[in-house]
Amino acid sequence: MTNNNQFSFKPADFVPFKDQSVLERVRTLQGEDYLNHSNPDFKINVIPNDMLNTIFVTDMLNTIIRAKEEGRNAVMIIPNPSPSYKHLAWMINRLRIDCKHVITFNMDEWADENGNIADESYPNSFIRSTKKFLLSNIDPELRMPEENLIYPTNENIDHYSDLILEAGGADVCYSGPGWSGHLAFIDPDVPEFAGDLDEFMKMGTRVTSLHPLTIAQNSLHGCFGASGDIANVPPKAATIGPRDVAASKRRIEMHGISTAGTFVAWQRLISRLVLHGPVTPSVPSSILQLLGADVYVTETIAAPVVPDYEFQY
Repeated sequence: MTNNNQFSFKPADFVPFKDQSVLERVRTLQGEDYLNHSNPDFKINVIPNDMLNTIFVTDMLNTIIRAKEEGRNAVMIIPNPSPSYKHLAWMINRLRIDCKHVITFNMDEWADENGNIADESYPNSFIRSTKKFLLSNIDPELRMPEENLIYPTNENIDHYSDLILEAGGADVCYSGPGWSGHLAFIDPDVPEFAGDLDEFMKMGTRVTSLHPLTIAQNSLHGCFGASGDIANVPPKAATIGPRDVAASKRRIEMHGISTAGTFVAWQRLISRLVLHGPVTPSVPSSILQLLGADVYVTETIAAPVVPDYEFQY
């Protein structure tokens, strides 16, 4: 006897975005359907895998040079520091650019279960990495003052958004989507960012709970051992809010995270939701569709989401 009832299921409760019709639509978009967007200021660019960091640090360098030529501060909201910042420092040294006018705002920082924000005494803190990869690699006579590397703290978190504006407003906000769809640590389905889209867009900096996918994602990071050690990842974080992203003069979004440079990537599906799904707090980075951004997607991340029954993990 033939059973015509096809197996089906609902996504697990912790999955932030569950609309199966949207998911089915975005999984296999290709060509012009993938590259085009109804907002002409939301520009999707597919690039070779090895070009992403070059584009990132070159844009940072251009922002620094342009501000210097115009006689003003270069104000940037920057993501989790990486060794790529060493390449920026190298170019600054090579071109002998005085960076006294450069002000950076780290977009996020770890926090403990009570909301206490980590400082550089924590080996995995983002400000410690900023100083390691960026500040310390710039020649001393060219460095920005250390106090120009601004980051969330217990003392400033309630007015961190105001600090960005007081510095002249961000020339650019650099970002990339997390597994949950987060922008910075603006996660979906957490009480600190609950509300409809209008409320969500008005929210500034705060300490927030982290989505389970964000914790899982970071357990794969080298600083946490790249081993799925989820108990080693802090449960909360301080983060900028959607209001700060919207207030930035430009937005650069980068989609290029794969597992140790392989085709395996947790970012491939969420990238497609960010680019072509609905604008919703359930996919926080999707707000860039409204705001406009230059989005750079590596060829690996831009590949369609299709089954491969011969491949496992």
